[in-house]
Amino acid sequence: MSKGAQKAPSQRQLRVGEEVRHILANVLERGEIRDPDVAGKVITVTEVSISPDLRNAAVYVVEMGGGDVKALLTGLKRVASYFRHELSQKMNLRIVPNLHFHPDTSFDRASRIESLLALPEVRRDLDHDDSADDGS
Repeated sequence: MSKGAQKAPSQRQLRVGEEVRHILANVLERGEIRDPDVAGKVITVTEVSISPDLRNAAVYVVEMGGGDVKALLTGLKRVASYFRHELSQKMNLRIVPNLHFHPDTSFDRASRIESLLALPEVRRDLDHDDSADDGS
């Protein structure tokens, strides 16, 4: 395997990542976080990617309604130890993963692609390709 290639995550990584995502989402939903950059905000944990050794977790978040992503990530970083404590109470893991928060930009990319596909010149080309496929 080449140095830059990545293996697909194992079933255990996927299972642990999904469990971490559910626990973090539950903690955020309960509104127990008192950090000023996090409190009172509706935050969605869209994905958690766990390293193969289960020691690190990349947590992808998005704030509903937008907002200052940098401040949100700073606040989440400050309360990471509280999240880890909650994970240790609710999960049966030898080592609780270190949490690294990242903004989830997939919604922005999807929105941009949708807007590009809606452009008249792109729509025209797509319609032209569809009629060529029909044998017309």
